[in-house]
Amino acid sequence: MTNPTPDFLRILEILAKHEVDFIVVGGVCAVLHGAPVTTFDIDMVHSRAPENLDRLISALQELDAYYRGHEDQRLTPDLSHLSSPGHQLLVSKFGPLDLLGTIGSGHGYEDLFEHTVELEAGGLLLRILTLERLIEIKEETGSDKDKAVLPILRRTLEEKLKSS
Repeated sequence: MTNPTPDFLRILEILAKHEVDFIVVGGVCAVLHGAPVTTFDIDMVHSRAPENLDRLISALQELDAYYRGHEDQRLTPDLSHLSSPGHQLLVSKFGPLDLLGTIGSGHGYEDLFEHTVELEAGGLLLRILTLERLIEIKEETGSDKDKAVLPILRRTLEEKLKSS
């Protein structure tokens, strides 16, 4: 059974404990940049290198992660799922976790790495997508949800640039 309130920090702690290589993207990334948005899951692009996938599988086992919408069957991702460019929409004992092989127009971990910054949060050193690149990806994706948050992200970027 999952907690009613997601604990994204616990998810990140377990991934860090297993030394999983990932980049935080999406709503949590926006929040970490100071954007006043709400999110109900944590999105991350993971390295699909074989050694990282092994560490990720171990972390997912500790998180008791399985596919959302299949609670009765508790289907879990395997190496073939995690090595694909697709999206694995999971729920864990600490809340929803979306593992993304790629985002936007096929941008994977290696493509995005140079567009990241390290940020300390809750005692963890996290790699997150830059706000500029997050905006570009959301513009590229163009979903209604992404279009709705773009003005907030652009304004947050303007404020950050003014204060730096």
